[in-house]
Order: sequence, then C-alpha cells, then structure tokens
Amino acid sequence: MDSPLALPLDALPWLPVAQVSTLGRTIVVAPHADDESLGCGGLLALLRAAGLPVAVILVSDGTMSHPGSQKYPAEARRALREAEFSEALRILGVAADASLLLRLPDGAVPGPGAPGFDRSVQAISAFLTDWGPATLVVPWRRDPHPDHRASSQLLQAALTTLKVRPRLLEYLVWAWERAAPADLPQQGEVQGWRLDISAVSAQKQRAIAAHRSQISGLIDDDPTGFQLSEQMLAHFARPYEAYLEAS
Repeated sequence: MDSPLALPLDALPWLPVAQVSTLGRTIVVAPHADDESLGCGGLLALLRAAGLPVAVILVSDGTMSHPGSQKYPAEARRALREAEFSEALRILGVAADASLLLRLPDGAVPGPGAPGFDRSVQAISAFLTDWGPATLVVPWRRDPHPDHRASSQLLQAALTTLKVRPRLLEYLVWAWERAAPADLPQQGEVQGWRLDISAVSAQKQRAIAAHRSQISGLIDDDPTGFQLSEQMLAHFARPYEAYLEAS
C-alpha cells in the first residue's frame, strides 16, 4: 500500500536483524493500548527473542474509544483496554511487570503547560532512571494524533532530566494514514531504516488481535465508537517496520 511519507520506504536502508541486540535495554512509549503492537510489535518480539529487557509506558487510559457505551462505562473500558494491553505484551514476550501505566485522559493527554504535564514528566523520569534504558522508542513527534504528539513531548521533557540520554527512535502510526505534508519528516531532519520482522510477523499479528475492542465489535452498543479499519491495519501487516532517528 502506498504511503504518504516523504522518506520513501522502499529506499530506506535495512537494519540487519542481528543488530537489534545493539539497542540494548529498551523502553517503548505507547500513547494508547495497541500502539505498542501496531507500531513496534515486531521490534518488541525481536528484542525479547534476543534476551534483552524491554518495558512499555502506556500513556493514556483508553476510555474514549467508545464513550457512549453503557455496557462498558469508563472504568470498565479502562480495565478492558489494560487487560488487552497486558495480553499483547505477554504474546510479545514482555514481562507482566515491565510497564508503567500513566492513565492520562484519552484524547486529552497533556502537553507542555497543561495541568498534569509536569507530574507526568516526573513519573516518566523516575521510571527511566530506574530502568536505565539504552534505547527509547517513541511516537513520531508529528504523528497526526494529539495524544501521540503529547506523548512525544512528555518524553522529550523527561529526557532533559536524565544524566545519560538514551538513543531515541521514533515510530509511525497515524502518519501512514492521514499525514499532512507538514507532519512528515523534512529534508535532513531524520534518517530512517527498515527492520525485517518476517520472523515474528505472526507473533505481531497475534498481539494486534489481542486488542479486540479496537478491531472487532466487542463493544457493540456505541455506534460512534472507534474501530481500526482494514485499510489502517494493512499498514501494520507488512513484513517490516520503519523507524526514524534524528540526523
């Protein structure tokens, strides 16, 4: 499927799978439960297969996917999304206790200056300090979803508090589907590479499928509720993942 990205995917260099181990201890930042599987499920699986410690920060509470549901009121939606997240991590080989749940408001993750931003930065900073990652994997800074952009801003702010700055990789979710030209990487801004995930593609697809509330009619009493389209899911069925890194 064609992509709107300024960096043509078929021209991006390949990162040999053997080099995944050079990323070391890695933390992935997921704005919503399912972003970890969609954007970097293959990388997570490969890191764990290489025996590397991995953790995931889940930023939002996920409650706005079906705000009109009576069967699943807000607390039930949060619990469901978090259970799906835990199952996806299990499938990818990530330890059950290797996560931080910030539970920030879905659709309103705070940006700089907003209430809750500084407190969230402190929580993230403490988690990063405790874990000591060599690599951080975060949403693309201009991914066209406000929660994704705010998640990137939270991590950038947390990084300023660290004595040692980890390597920073950025992954794409909504940019595949609806990026405006200004959302895309500009000339010289970043470099990109592709990771062959064919060895763990089936594992990634099982992790995506664990997020049943986002891909099926599990929550069936909110006609305005969110569901990932087949077109959107097709972007994440490729046998590779793309990552960007500041030049």
